Amino acid sequence: MYGIKLLIKGDYACFTRPEMKVERVSYDVPTPSAMRGVIESIYWKPQIKWSIDKIHVLNPIKYSNIRRNEMKEKLLLGKVKQQMTNPDIDISLYRGGDNINQRGALILVDVAYGVEAHFDVIDGEDAEKHYAIATRRMKNGQYVKVPVLGCREFSAQFEYVEEIPKSPLIGEVDLGFMLYDLKFSPADKEGNWSNKGEPIWYRPKMVNGIIDVAEYFEKTGVNK
Repeated sequence: MYGIKLLIKGDYACFTRPEMKVERVSYDVPTPSAMRGVIESIYWKPQIKWSIDKIHVLNPIKYSNIRRNEMKEKLLLGKVKQQMTNPDIDISLYRGGDNINQRGALILVDVAYGVEAHFDVIDGEDAEKHYAIATRRMKNGQYVKVPVLGCREFSAQFEYVEEIPKSPLIGEVDLGFMLYDLKFSPADKEGNWSNKGEPIWYRPKMVNGIIDVAEYFEKTGVNK
């Protein structure tokens, strides 16, 4: 395993609870998939798989209510497939008019997290090479796309560190059931991929500001 440690900060974050259908309501803490998304925005390759080991919550959990303009329409997979065979098909979504909904959101403010993660290589890849490239990019502040904290508007700043600062939070908190990730089936014989992922749930505890994701799956034996 090749591990890294990052400090991730932002003015705002929203790790949306899937059970809330209309208004966005954030989890108290980030999901492992959201933190993995930050890392993959820095360095992603199909030959490696990132996994989150621990999440450190470094600032007190604070909320704020805002109003956001959201699009009503969604880009459909069927239209994308049509455009792949006919480039003249327009799949653009246009903002304005009746295509805008104003919705409330309960978001996190002034967030800071420490993340411990590692990657595993696939298909006999050179792990040393990927580790060197990933850590160099993290130390230089480089990324493929802007890392975000749950929503595209909420950009994140990151810093590669050797040690993560101690969290000021004290005590044990049961965070309830949270979405860990989506598990997709492999491609069929024709090479078609399913666009519907099976949700994986977990029920972590935060102890003195630290969520030990790896330990949870080791103890419970849940297949992720």
